[in-house]
Amino acid sequence: MGSFAKWIGGGLGFVVGGPIGGLLGFFIGSVVDNSRTVAWQQSGQQVRQGTTPGDFGMSLLVLIAAVMKADGRVVKSELDYVKRFFVSQFGPDTAQEALMLLRDLLKQEIPLRDVCSQIRKNMDYPSRLQLIHILFNISAADSRFEPAEVRVIKAISDMLGISATDYESIQNMFVPSTDAAYRILEVERSATEEELKKAYRKMALKYHPDKVGHLGEEFRKTAEEKFKSVNEAWEKIKKERNIV
Repeated sequence: MGSFAKWIGGGLGFVVGGPIGGLLGFFIGSVVDNSRTVAWQQSGQQVRQGTTPGDFGMSLLVLIAAVMKADGRVVKSELDYVKRFFVSQFGPDTAQEALMLLRDLLKQEIPLRDVCSQIRKNMDYPSRLQLIHILFNISAADSRFEPAEVRVIKAISDMLGISATDYESIQNMFVPSTDAAYRILEVERSATEEELKKAYRKMALKYHPDKVGHLGEEFRKTAEEKFKSVNEAWEKIKKERNIV
C-alpha cells in the first residue's frame, strides 16, 4: 500500500473511530498499528487536529459508495467511471488501491446519517464543500445524472451542514439551470454590477484552492476545477453585461 500510504497523508485522524472506522476496519487494521488504533478509540482523541488527507480520502470513498448504491444497483460502467476519475486525479496505482477499498464498501450497508454526522463534527467547511463537488464530478462521469444519485448528494449536503446556496452553486457547475452563472456566484440576475463584483470576490475567496491546501496536491487539483467554474461564470456574466 505504498502509494496509498502517501495518499492518506501518513496517518488517519477522526476516521479511525465511529461509523467510518467501522466500515473501514479491515483497511485501517492493515495500515495502522493495532495498539495505536485501540488507544485512539479508547481515548476518543484524534491523532491530529484538523482534516488530514487520509480523513478526507476515506470519507470521500464512503460517500462515493453511498451515492453509487443510491439507485439500488452498481454496474461495471460506474466502477470504470470512478476508476478513470481516480486515475486522472491521483495516478493509476492509487486509483487501483482506492477501487479495491470501494468495492469492499459497496458490499456493506452504509449508515449515511451517522457517517455524515461524524464528518460534520470533525471536518472543516471548505473540505466538506470539496466532498460535494467531487461527488457531483463522479456522478457526471457518464455525462448524465441519475435522479436517485442527485437526491442522495443533496441529502449528504444537508447532513454535512452545507448551506442551500453553496449546494446550489456547486450543483449548477454540473447541472446548469436557468441563470446558472448567477447561481454559481450565489446572486440573482437582478443584481447590480457592484453586487456582482462583490459576489465574485466572495466566491473566488471561498473556492480558492488554498482553502483545501492542507489536503495535499492530489485533492487540490479538484479544487482548482471548482475555482475555474467560478471564474468561467464571472466571465460569462461580464460578457453578457459588458462589464469591464
